[in-house]
Amino acid sequence: MSKPPFHVPPVGVRAYPLVTRRGDFAVLDVEPAGEPIGTALLVPGYTGSKEDFIALLVPLSAAGFRTLAVDGRGQYETVGTRARASYGIGALAEDVLAQADALSDAGPVHLVGHSLGGLIARGAVLRAAAAGRVPLPFASLTLIASGPGRVAPLQRWKVRMLSVSLPVLGADLVWRFLHPRADAGEIAEFLRRRWLANAPTQLLATGRTLLREPDRVARLAAAGLPVHVVSGERDGAWPVPSLDRMAAELGAHRTVIPGAEHSPNAEQPGATAAALAGFWTGLPGGSPDR
Repeated sequence: MSKPPFHVPPVGVRAYPLVTRRGDFAVLDVEPAGEPIGTALLVPGYTGSKEDFIALLVPLSAAGFRTLAVDGRGQYETVGTRARASYGIGALAEDVLAQADALSDAGPVHLVGHSLGGLIARGAVLRAAAAGRVPLPFASLTLIASGPGRVAPLQRWKVRMLSVSLPVLGADLVWRFLHPRADAGEIAEFLRRRWLANAPTQLLATGRTLLREPDRVARLAAAGLPVHVVSGERDGAWPVPSLDRMAAELGAHRTVIPGAEHSPNAEQPGATAAALAGFWTGLPGGSPDR
């Protein structure tokens, strides 16, 4: 899981439920001082939450972008259901489309997904393209530490172990097993609180996605959307060479964040925010001058 450098929203960042046609989703939202030049919608990964992007919010708003980070269905502060079908890749992609539609008056929406969130964000683009939506509801797609299909073998083993232990032991005992020495401090307490707030069905169903998601890179390339592939220098979930190959197949912009691993958004937020804003302002219709 990503470990954000802090969890309390900075001054100017609003926390509230975003109302959509598919229900309410907890978000952190910040607007720039002047007229936004675009909107960024940030989708977190497995066991994560909107706080995984918290250190990006102010830098991206300073660059001119309204920025929203969202808890997906059954993640942390967004209510979930007991129905596994609610957490399939298609259903979660539809949630993202509903979130984008709720922001349709906020200018071009730049979609960002971290890890599992990248697979979900990709699914939203593909569903919109398959439905013949012209133009697509997104101005671009950025995949942060998110690969072409299922995760690497070691990560698949870890997800399987979690899927087996969670229904038997429960979330609290699993947390204690994974963290035998209780960490102190606000961030440690936040991480535990977030873990316990996740809907167990969501963790099981999205874990299945990480185990089974096929390679959909060719379909994404055919959608014709500008894509940015971002990663750290090392990544245990998807090896960096596989991300390089994916970016080449997509004709995507590629950024490697020095000093980062699987969560550059939390580990090196300044460099990550600069890379995101630079990509967006460099697109046709982008506005680098403010």
